[in-house]
Amino acid sequence: MPVISAPQAFNEDDLYVDLEGIFEHPLFLKCEGFNFAGSIKLKAATEMVETAERDGLLTPDSVLVESSSGNLGVALSVIAANRGYRFLCVTDSRCNLATRMMMEALGTQVRVITEPDPVTGFLGARIDHVRALCASAERYVWLNQYTNPSNGMAHHRWTAPAIARRFPDLDVLFVGAGTTGTLMGCARYFREWHRPVRVVAVDAMGSVTFGGAPGRRMIPGLGTSRRPPLLDESCVDDVVRVSEADTIRACHRLARRGFLFGGSTGTVVSGAMAWLARQEGREPTAVAIAPDLGERYLETVYQSAWVRDLYGEDVLDPGALTLASQAA
Repeated sequence: MPVISAPQAFNEDDLYVDLEGIFEHPLFLKCEGFNFAGSIKLKAATEMVETAERDGLLTPDSVLVESSSGNLGVALSVIAANRGYRFLCVTDSRCNLATRMMMEALGTQVRVITEPDPVTGFLGARIDHVRALCASAERYVWLNQYTNPSNGMAHHRWTAPAIARRFPDLDVLFVGAGTTGTLMGCARYFREWHRPVRVVAVDAMGSVTFGGAPGRRMIPGLGTSRRPPLLDESCVDDVVRVSEADTIRACHRLARRGFLFGGSTGTVVSGAMAWLARQEGREPTAVAIAPDLGERYLETVYQSAWVRDLYGEDVLDPGALTLASQAA
């Protein structure tokens, strides 16, 4: 049993769910939500803060400021509270109420952007607000998860090696694409590994990360309204785009078997199953990274009225949710 004195010192890094009994294809889901921040973002937040401390960018008078759709904001709130920093999180109206309340409970000042930029959407509006804050006073320190190399380095150091140790015969890895820190860190690690591994990025429809026209996205986490500066497409073998309706179906299908995961995880699982369904021959050894758990989505993804209002009456059709369970 570990004994810790700082919340970021604990992260369950070796828990996987075998999804073959729930979906059509074998897939091991690496669960990253079992820490005090509730998501994989605790790794990136820890790495970015510790690097900023080593580089002398943070002082007792500093105010951390970051743009986040939710999970990184919570992770930085945890670390800021533990280390005595003030933190201002700039989010937008899509951020779940539970996430905002959790940040505030940890002492974070939360600023909600309600109007998207006409070209770059909510992400652009959030970043513009952060830049204005930093220009107004030197005490504001922006770690900038969108360009900070420590974002990807956290997963090159921790996430990918943990997967490699557990699955030495890994064939394919599915990673959701947001800032692309997790994606790039894992992809670069497996490019250097002793055997080839296909790295498949899973993106939300309406995201412009890998090109295409921007569209409505109501579930925070994956996808962007501007190309992530961290992204190097040469490290990615395939891209799968997932509609939010399919994200919701995957989340509910998992919940019907007792696994309550977040929207980002539902997107990754749905994309992984779509990719695996197109493959011929033997089933590959496949792992997908589950960035978060589902408690913060109870008022959205798991709220039937919210889902039906946005996506229609047939999204939660019982047949689509129980088919795999019956087959198992």
